[in-house]
Amino acid sequence: MKTFFALLVGIAIGVGAWWFYSNHRGRSDVRTDIQADVRSAGDKIETAAKSAGEKIQEKLREWKLQPDDIKDDLAKTGKVIRSKTEKVGQAIADATADARTTAAIKGKLVANRDLSAMSISVNTTAGVVTLSGTVNSPEDVGKAMLVAMETDGVTQVISTLQVTMKSGKS
Repeated sequence: MKTFFALLVGIAIGVGAWWFYSNHRGRSDVRTDIQADVRSAGDKIETAAKSAGEKIQEKLREWKLQPDDIKDDLAKTGKVIRSKTEKVGQAIADATADARTTAAIKGKLVANRDLSAMSISVNTTAGVVTLSGTVNSPEDVGKAMLVAMETDGVTQVISTLQVTMKSGKS
């Protein structure tokens, strides 16, 4: 009888151990898979964000829209002007095209979280865009000019944007 009872207890312990191991190992594998997927997705997002940030920085350098460039231009003339050349015949001078260009730039400013479309006025005449109003930093002047420069039909961007620091910033 003692032997039979010991056998039953041994079987019960074995079944319990097998159940515990199989259930917890499966959960652990699922958790590990989910954690690996999350890490992989995070890495992809981080890589894409770095790539986008690098492209923006490259464009800002290319157009000389870095904070130091903007500060120099503002100190010299009170304006920041950048031009791009286009093929002859691509510049559209009619009022409809200028209105479309202005609307496109304003739409891009609205979509940009770093810039306040309400604080930036856009005027387009024969492909020449003038930005006026206020921004929070020289970097924002560069960003606003880049938004305008990357719009079809724009041949030149003139910025008279004024930098007004928010309270609490130096």
